[in-house]
Amino acid sequence: MAVTIKSEREIALMRESCKRLADVFYNMEKAVEPGMSTADINALGEKLIRGHGGTPNFLHYNGYPASICVSVNDEVVHGIPRKDHILQEGDIVSLDAGLIYKGYHSDMARTFGVGQISEDAKLLIERTRQSFFDGIKMAKAGNHLFDISAAIDDYVSGFGYGIVQDLVGHGIGTSLHEDPQIPNFAQRRRGLRLQAGMTLAIEPMINMGRADVEWMDDDWTVVTADGSWSAHYENTILVTEGEPEILTLY
Repeated sequence: MAVTIKSEREIALMRESCKRLADVFYNMEKAVEPGMSTADINALGEKLIRGHGGTPNFLHYNGYPASICVSVNDEVVHGIPRKDHILQEGDIVSLDAGLIYKGYHSDMARTFGVGQISEDAKLLIERTRQSFFDGIKMAKAGNHLFDISAAIDDYVSGFGYGIVQDLVGHGIGTSLHEDPQIPNFAQRRRGLRLQAGMTLAIEPMINMGRADVEWMDDDWTVVTADGSWSAHYENTILVTEGEPEILTLY
């Protein structure tokens, strides 16, 4: 699949899709509290997505059984919501979701603290977030794709965290996953030259310990190999001639 350059019409639809998804996340963040099940979060998220005129794009995607990926503590991504998985005070929970609006996809992820969390957990969440913002400083027309990867790596490596390498960001548009793939760690090559009109989902996944991950028996849930906690921060962005436009902020 070639990298697509979006027209003004397509960009307008992407903006609207992303705006609706951002509002879903705003409301999910307010609802997260100790005692909720991960299934509760999924039910709320799906209701919000449909209430915003969207279709959950994760539901049944390659067989995934839910609308919201809910990953707790050492679960990196793609946690399957369950009624018996109850959030506890001090946990961290990563929510990853998207929607389709008039044929155009949006995608974002955030890690939230559940009640009062440790200083180490707060730092992990904040530094994962900041790694995204350091990365997108390079997301300008004329720069190269892997300049983004290098900037994320440069920021994160000083903290001794592990940058997940088995999962990467991606292009997005009329499909949830389009070319190009966007690693969150430095590459030997510079990658393709960025052009205005590209829409990208950039999503650093950062582990408090080593970078290694494993897949659970459900074939979806990805966990850290060493049991350390993990955070995730993702936005859909638009490459422009100037500064990138973040389409999923709230």
